[in-house]
Amino acid sequence: MSHLLLVIASLAVALLLFALLLRRRPTATIIALIVALCVALAVEIIDLLALRDPANLESYKQWGLLAESLLPFTWLLYTLKFGRLPGWRNISWLQRGILAAAALMPLPVLLLPVGDIFYSPDFGDELLLFLGNPGYYFFIGILLFLIVALVNLEVTLMGSPRPERWKIKYEIIGVGLVIAFFIVYYSQSLLYRSIDMSLAPARAILFIAAVGFIAYSRFRRGDAPGLRLSPHMAYRSVVVFIIGLYFLGIALLGEGLRYFGESSQRNFFTAVALIGSVIVLAVLLSEKARRKIRVFLHKHFYRAKFDYRQQWLDFNQRLSLARGEREQQQAVLGFYCETFGFRGASLFWSEDAERPFELVDFYERGAWRSTLDPRDPLVEKMRQGDWIVDLAEMRDAQVASPLVESGLAYLVPLLSEQRLEGFIALEGRINPDEVLTYEDYDLMKVLARQSTAAILNLRLYRELSAAREMELMGRVSAFVMHDLKNLVSNLSLVVDNAENYLDDPEFQADMLETLRGTLGKMKGLIQHLRTLQEKPALERRRCNLRRVVDEALGGQTLPNVTVSGNGAEADIDAEEIQKVVLNLVLNALEAGGHRKPVHVEIDGSGAQACIRVRDEGCGMSEEFIRTRLFKPFETTKKKGFGIGLYQCKHIVEAHGGRIEVQSEEGRGTEFTVAL
Repeated sequence: MSHLLLVIASLAVALLLFALLLRRRPTATIIALIVALCVALAVEIIDLLALRDPANLESYKQWGLLAESLLPFTWLLYTLKFGRLPGWRNISWLQRGILAAAALMPLPVLLLPVGDIFYSPDFGDELLLFLGNPGYYFFIGILLFLIVALVNLEVTLMGSPRPERWKIKYEIIGVGLVIAFFIVYYSQSLLYRSIDMSLAPARAILFIAAVGFIAYSRFRRGDAPGLRLSPHMAYRSVVVFIIGLYFLGIALLGEGLRYFGESSQRNFFTAVALIGSVIVLAVLLSEKARRKIRVFLHKHFYRAKFDYRQQWLDFNQRLSLARGEREQQQAVLGFYCETFGFRGASLFWSEDAERPFELVDFYERGAWRSTLDPRDPLVEKMRQGDWIVDLAEMRDAQVASPLVESGLAYLVPLLSEQRLEGFIALEGRINPDEVLTYEDYDLMKVLARQSTAAILNLRLYRELSAAREMELMGRVSAFVMHDLKNLVSNLSLVVDNAENYLDDPEFQADMLETLRGTLGKMKGLIQHLRTLQEKPALERRRCNLRRVVDEALGGQTLPNVTVSGNGAEADIDAEEIQKVVLNLVLNALEAGGHRKPVHVEIDGSGAQACIRVRDEGCGMSEEFIRTRLFKPFETTKKKGFGIGLYQCKHIVEAHGGRIEVQSEEGRGTEFTVAL
């Protein structure tokens, strides 16, 4: 009674699902699903009738076997349509062939007597169907086709984007429950040559659960999107299918061992199973076998040999993970070998159009280690046409080049703006029977352009780093030389004044103090020049700005320079601010021809402490102040470096301050340093 209720419930939920599905616009996938569920439901109903009326078993099972023979075709058709792009053109000829073979499964049922397929002398007591040889192979066929259907479901799920997987997973679970149960149910035919029909009620329970999953998926999460499978997913499923065939072979082996003695069965079975496992593992791990499978899939399943998006992402990821030139070159060569099936690759590069191409790196093996003349005919061919060079064709054409007999197979040019920077040499086909096509050549060219850009960028970065180091060296040296010039100018003024005031004791004391200070600064500059580094950090401390200015000017030994103001203090690096003051004062003296007065004022009355340097010299135009004044290496002096005011601005801004200028041509200039 419980089995009857379960079958009635299965029929009710199935009819409800069919009605709801047909209310919507029925697609080919929905029709295929309804037909497949109807066949499964027919098997369930017929088995129920056979169990309730064992006397008419053969009559019921005649129809039951016919319904079971339709399971492979209907479920294969559904799994090939579910989640895939519409239209028969998206089903390959191999898939159509499998589908056609599944459609022939009813023939044994129609042509053979039921008694040849199974017999059951005590069915009323044991509920077992013992299989004859035709029945045994009949159910093996059903099992194989259902395994293919299950693989199709797995491919659809794993090949879908993650957001789409969320939509279809419950329908796949529901359909998978039905197919998986039939696989388990019929697997007994392999192990025991019999089918246990007492499992029929469990099948009804799973059928009800499956319909529930399918209904939830269809009406709560929507229809499955159209999916075009990538070759990678197809290859992955081929591996799964091979493993399934291996286990099927083990089961068949168990059937064959019935004819051996019982004592030797276990040892022989264990040995053969282990040897078979090793063989299957060796085949799956063989790069040659993998490439043959991929070529087979490409020829018979797909228009595109490569999943270009995935290839591009993988290649760029390899390049991004490379650290340094060596790793980058290995990433490029390794990717070429793995993608196109070669055992080795070499990278040749030329630094100049007139220099030979030299081997700079190789992956796994390098058959050619010599240099190649830039006037070689193969170099000219790569340079002119951006061609992938097949050296076998060049050998047949009797091209005179040492590369023709080098053991290499293909040359891939690396071009940058029509200049041949280098080339990749490929050698040692993993699968000698695999023929490269235009798709391989196109992908090689695309990867070659990216490889060239990556290699050149890394080399340019290295050259730029060297140039920046030289720039830093030149800039620091220029700063040091400029400071040294200012100190020399200071000493020159002391010498000029010594002619008139050398006998003055006060002048002598100031002169000695100036000489000591200048000598200390020159020693510091020499040390700075030796390390060739900019000052790493400011050494700030609270300082009196009047004292800083006096020390910068050497104790007021400079002529025509007056200093006023006291009391202003600031947190500064005194040595750096002294450079600023000395540079501004010397510029002011030069602007006035060393004859006009220069006034230095220290002002601490505002929010910021200020040092103002004012002269009555030639002044500057507004345009010069705006466009050239604080730019490095811009000067109006015949012997100037053009970095004095640039250095001053750099130092003041490092203190968080600012430097301002007011000037008028012919009337002088005032610089204000606010700290």
